[in-house]
Amino acid sequence: MYKRVRLKDTVEVPPEHLADVTTDRVRKLLQNKLEGRMDEDVGSIVSVSEVHDIGEGAVLPSRPGVYYEAEFDAVTFDPDMQEVVDGNVVEVVEFGAFVGIGPVDGLLHVSQISDEYLAYDGENQQLASTESNQTLGVEDAVRVRIVTKSIDERNPRDSKIGLTAKQPGLGKHGWLEDEAAKRDEATAEGN
Repeated sequence: MYKRVRLKDTVEVPPEHLADVTTDRVRKLLQNKLEGRMDEDVGSIVSVSEVHDIGEGAVLPSRPGVYYEAEFDAVTFDPDMQEVVDGNVVEVVEFGAFVGIGPVDGLLHVSQISDEYLAYDGENQQLASTESNQTLGVEDAVRVRIVTKSIDERNPRDSKIGLTAKQPGLGKHGWLEDEAAKRDEATAEGN
């Protein structure tokens, strides 16, 4: 889920910019430092948008810059447990598919895609059902639920988000439309 939050952080202004300690300069330094970083409390920092307050500068021994604490607004992405999200498949591997949800990827394990057996087709970068004509491949749009989340602040690429598509209303968008059509047919036949 995307959120706008008010945060505080310290930024080092290098000596060549000490004559220009403005909100714009501090915002750019905060953007370079924070955007793309994962934080356990707020999630992934997508954008630093506005600096509201810059504190007094502090000099540290043996450091050339001056450190300022700043209060600022940021847009973050923090996936909530059990949240339903739409995303696109970015990679298919033998054990499942990686789905881009916002600025992060989650793993849709093969066991969480379908009740049918799915075979890996590396040549076509897809998982294909051996029982029906269903396939899941790169760039396919899917609706999934977040079922596990483990954020690694030190190495964001090691963060893990687990997904499922094995609940009603979840799965590849084309599959969802097929399910709705089958329900409509069954309802029409029952009347």
